[in-house]
Amino acid sequence: MSDTREAAEARHSGVPAESGTRARVARLILEHGPITAAALGERLGLTPAAVRRHLDALLADGMIEPRTARPRGQRGRGRPAKLFAITDAGRSAFEHAYDGLAGSALRFLADRLGEEAVAEFARSQVSGLVGRLRSGMDEVPADQRVRVLAEALSADGYAASASRAAVGGEQLCQHHCPVAHVAAEFPQLCEAETEAFAQILGTPVQRLATIAHGDGVCTTHVSPPRHRTIDESSKETGR
Repeated sequence: MSDTREAAEARHSGVPAESGTRARVARLILEHGPITAAALGERLGLTPAAVRRHLDALLADGMIEPRTARPRGQRGRGRPAKLFAITDAGRSAFEHAYDGLAGSALRFLADRLGEEAVAEFARSQVSGLVGRLRSGMDEVPADQRVRVLAEALSADGYAASASRAAVGGEQLCQHHCPVAHVAAEFPQLCEAETEAFAQILGTPVQRLATIAHGDGVCTTHVSPPRHRTIDESSKETGR
């Protein structure tokens, strides 16, 4: 789609073309970045000049930041490719834009169908993560499972890390939470996520802190894999 066509459609819809297109550029960087200006132009159908204009504006607003990456196979030769990545401020702008809508939707759900409906919705939101990781986790060495989960969470925007816990077991930390503002009102979101972690790792977990409740980091203690619940032990021994 050319800039001219985009502007025409924006005029008919009542949405300013510049702001609408700029939001699309920012969202593409959020979802697919770091990404080059050329790739942005190809995906959005914009001219190089139009892409540069929107990138300059986003850079000035602190929404994105430039990075460099040398093409593979080249050692010190050629011009490094310039990539654009979303900043924390840019990510927050997208999150806050949907906080109000998400909160209203969950309040509507709770009022019409009750709190259990919210809990069911929360479980459905993390079911995709469970589906992606649970079956393959059995093939991952026990001492690497929390790290694998942390990497998957980081890919989803949670900036997660795994480390040994001082009291035994491991600690899973999420330094960012895209739904923190909504989870502060609806703890079912955090509860469903904790349940999902236990399912994926196959071991008991305990949430120690959450960003939604004002803590700096979401912290979850993961019991050692050899630790099993009474019910699990009873099933294996036939008692």
